[in-house]
Amino acid sequence: MSEPGVLVLYGSQTGSAQDTAHRIGRQARKRRLPVRVFPLDDYNVVSDLISESLVVFVCSTAGQGDPPDNMKIFWRFVFRKSLPASSLSRLDCAVLGLGDSSYPKFNFVAKKLHKRLVQLGARMLLPVGLSDDQHDLGSDAVIDPWLASFWQKVSALYPSLAGVIPMREDELLPPTYTFHFLDDVEEKTDDRLRIPTESTLPSQARPFPARLVSNRRVTDASHFQDVRLVEFDITASNIEFAAGDVVVMPPCNSPEDVQQLCQLLRLDPAAMFTLKATDCSVGRFPATLPQPCTIRHLVERHLDIAAVPRRSFFELLSTFASNETEKQKLLEFSSAGGQDELHSYCNRPRRTALEVLADFPHTTAEIKVHYLLDLFPTIQPRSFSIASSLQVHPHRLQILVAVVRYKTKMYKLRRGLCSTWLASLDPAQGDVFVPLWVKKGSLKFPKPKDTPVVMVGPGTGVAPFRSALQERMSEGKHANVLFFGCRSESKDFYFRSDWEDMMKTGHLTLFTAFSREQVSQPLVCVFQEEKVYVQDRVRENAAILWDLIANKHACFYIAGNAKEMPTGVCDALKEVFQQQGGVSSEEASQMLETMERTGQIQRETWS
Repeated sequence: MSEPGVLVLYGSQTGSAQDTAHRIGRQARKRRLPVRVFPLDDYNVVSDLISESLVVFVCSTAGQGDPPDNMKIFWRFVFRKSLPASSLSRLDCAVLGLGDSSYPKFNFVAKKLHKRLVQLGARMLLPVGLSDDQHDLGSDAVIDPWLASFWQKVSALYPSLAGVIPMREDELLPPTYTFHFLDDVEEKTDDRLRIPTESTLPSQARPFPARLVSNRRVTDASHFQDVRLVEFDITASNIEFAAGDVVVMPPCNSPEDVQQLCQLLRLDPAAMFTLKATDCSVGRFPATLPQPCTIRHLVERHLDIAAVPRRSFFELLSTFASNETEKQKLLEFSSAGGQDELHSYCNRPRRTALEVLADFPHTTAEIKVHYLLDLFPTIQPRSFSIASSLQVHPHRLQILVAVVRYKTKMYKLRRGLCSTWLASLDPAQGDVFVPLWVKKGSLKFPKPKDTPVVMVGPGTGVAPFRSALQERMSEGKHANVLFFGCRSESKDFYFRSDWEDMMKTGHLTLFTAFSREQVSQPLVCVFQEEKVYVQDRVRENAAILWDLIANKHACFYIAGNAKEMPTGVCDALKEVFQQQGGVSSEEASQMLETMERTGQIQRETWS
């Protein structure tokens, strides 16, 4: 039997899987087990995986069943057909998936990885864990019992652990990094805001500082939602993109939040520091942090202080607490039995980490600066569908951004971090540069000139279809159908003039659905009796759609909010098949499944 020890490898797109992987790492350390935690693509899987004895894989699912960006190299390797069936015969492992059942391919990556590891001879310690964000108590409803079973299996695997006395739950682990403050050192210009001189393709490690050209509100001033068309200059960036691609950018915390955190923790924003890892197993330094760095830069661009904190935040916070009242509350929020209370306090009202610190002043006063990177997760980059084509707007990149603002029981209005930050940028006040890069999206448009496309994009879901239509027009592709929906023709009809111009030249057939439209009657204005949605327009145009799909092999695209619209559109499409094709309900469902499997139907949705 090999020496006890565990390797935790994760693939994470939004930070949830990363947070869970580090939680497993902390649990291992408290059991006095040697542990290493790495993103999958930072680990040398080719030479090292075959020699490991115990590995936990923690992975989320991105897009439409895609692996997260930081496990794509691993994904390509592990699915090589040339790998022998006994490649991982020495490996004991387990797979934990983080997913959201509102998406069609729920936990697809975890399920597929689990199956592949078995094919390669690995011994699975327990069934794949499939956590679900849609559960009333969130993903922990599955993760907690799964981890309890995992540690039981580890104890059975390593009998020598029976004599090891674990650390107490409230015992503080060493920080991942220590801060070393510097005197008389000037702050350097952020490399991410320096125009690169080399011919490299921009990436997360080396984003391109794009100049903000315009930031224009496109909804009526009386409309409840502020939606922006934002344009960037990408001259000399080497960035190229096609319809369906997405642009990625890391947002910043607001100056007010930065100031408040520095005041709460008694930090000097101008103080310069370098970081030193306390353990060689933690991997590389955060890529977004220059060395040396100021506290202001750290808080503004790296620490996600405006996010709703996860359970791990309360677990670490409780170890600082000496005030008994605060400590008991924090321990309750950290426990499996206290998750409903935690959701009522934090998740449902969308209380931020910064607001939590203000609620626990005695504990906040005891936080040591060295634990900042353990306490707060890294701000995750945000992705936006590109809403323009280089064929029509050379050297430019445009996005359509809905500024997120909503009310909960909290006194302050809740705001989306990235959309609020973008809306605050004003190029009229001087040059503004935003670090960004482009990656392939999940939507792929047909190359043949005679293949029609049908696009359903209500609200800001229409953004990738504007890019596609501009691109297809420039290529002489005329068979384009768009179903667009919004609340009001006069208030949030995005890109109306674009669609009208395309219709005049015969490049577009447009169907609209205005769900809150006012109908004019003599002396009075009233709302239409029934709300009209894009799925209603799909049903109304059954004959046209059947001809396009059944006879002309059109590709069908859906983009927008994942809540109800995609299911509603797919149900309407099945009704089209039944009505026009004369097939049964089961046959219509099979037709839809076949189209999804072959890529004739594609979705880009978000929750």
